[in-house]
Amino acid sequence: PADPFSPQEHGLDFQRLLDASTYKETFRQDMIRWGEEKRRADPGFFCRTVVAGVAQPVWVVSDTRRLSDVEWFRDVYGDAVQTVRVVAAEETRKRRNWVFVAGVDDAESECGLDQGVTFDWVITNDGDELALDEQLETLLRSLRGRL
Repeated sequence: PADPFSPQEHGLDFQRLLDASTYKETFRQDMIRWGEEKRRADPGFFCRTVVAGVAQPVWVVSDTRRLSDVEWFRDVYGDAVQTVRVVAAEETRKRRNWVFVAGVDDAESECGLDQGVTFDWVITNDGDELALDEQLETLLRSLRGRL
């Protein structure tokens, strides 16, 4: 809570900041700015925060945004790391009510992994449930085989 933009310090509803609401959009640029300041001072800050004091046989870290995050996990956990990118066509995203916002959707916080990362898996989620299930089942089989 001592951080300059922690939700608690600013009286924000943390759960509402996790959804795609207007509430989140009101504070989004401030959150991005705060996160960038933290990462400049310490690129592993958020990654270490997530794993601090917890030991699990399998971790699923969703919504990683930066190359430095992927590099941190690879440096710490090595070959155990499997990277998965979920993609959807722009038309699909628009049908799901996504609207491009300049200065936000083209910022590193949204597209920092669009280049420079070779993903182990790329999952396409364009609304075809059968195709999605097949891709996820293949991924799960592979991951189970690594345990």
